[in-house]
Amino acid sequence: MKFAVAFLAVWSWLPAADFADLPQLTQGIPPRPPQSIAGSEFAKFVSGMDPRRREQAILDQILEGNIPNFLRKLAPVELKYERSDGKPVLATIFVLPDYLAIGSNQDFLRIPMNLETAAAVVDRLGFVLPTRKMVDAIYQQARYHFVPEPLPAGPEMRSTAYYLTHNSMIEKQAHSRGFLEGALVSGDKKDVVLTNLLTANAGRIAIYGWHRPTGVPIQPLSIVHGACYADYSHGIRLVSKTVVVDGEPRLISDVLHDPLLAKVLSDEGPIRTVLAPRSASDFQCGIPGMTISILAPPSAP
Repeated sequence: MKFAVAFLAVWSWLPAADFADLPQLTQGIPPRPPQSIAGSEFAKFVSGMDPRRREQAILDQILEGNIPNFLRKLAPVELKYERSDGKPVLATIFVLPDYLAIGSNQDFLRIPMNLETAAAVVDRLGFVLPTRKMVDAIYQQARYHFVPEPLPAGPEMRSTAYYLTHNSMIEKQAHSRGFLEGALVSGDKKDVVLTNLLTANAGRIAIYGWHRPTGVPIQPLSIVHGACYADYSHGIRLVSKTVVVDGEPRLISDVLHDPLLAKVLSDEGPIRTVLAPRSASDFQCGIPGMTISILAPPSAP
């Protein structure tokens, strides 16, 4: 935490949009090892695994840095909120340009994961998950909008084959429409999000989004599934822990907890969700006994 505070102080003079170019925002992501497998190879590797083993394999690959390089350049997204006194609050967040993927720039697989794995990823790499308001802003400001392509519902939704098929459909659409690699995109998947609904509903996963061209999401905010659930339609969009609010860099956890500022990032007001299992049995989807927080508590003054 001390490093984060020092980083914010050193770079406080930068314009908000320029923060996206700072390597410090993604320094928690390890360099991609030269021997890393491609996305299609990973799909073959996990195709016969049960969900628990597949989740562990996903986590292992991401924590080793097997992530396409184009995802390491964050995109700025602006949000605003008008306070009761009429004064606007302006914020800039920094997000992955697309959903988290395994593989290289040339061969990658956008990879769904359950809440336990997603929580471990954001905790280890130094990011947070988005709120519903952030997801809407990302869609509105994306350079390119995919047209959602749902697959038939059923048990196969959770299969690696569906993961691969849907990824291929997204790539076909991107290539046919001339999307540039690394540009901010949206509309290709639903988001796993932070919400206060999880506070009273431990052991659930919150999903939202997959906007149609009209801007209306296919998926309203939902906690219908358990935390161990993941299917082909889910995506993980990492959000930097650094946010610029009214020109000043802040820790996003501080802003999300602040009753005066939280509404610039959340349409629910302050987000008090901290997914830290109370016991090792709370979450045992793919990483038994792991206890981590999706949203860290506010930093010490």
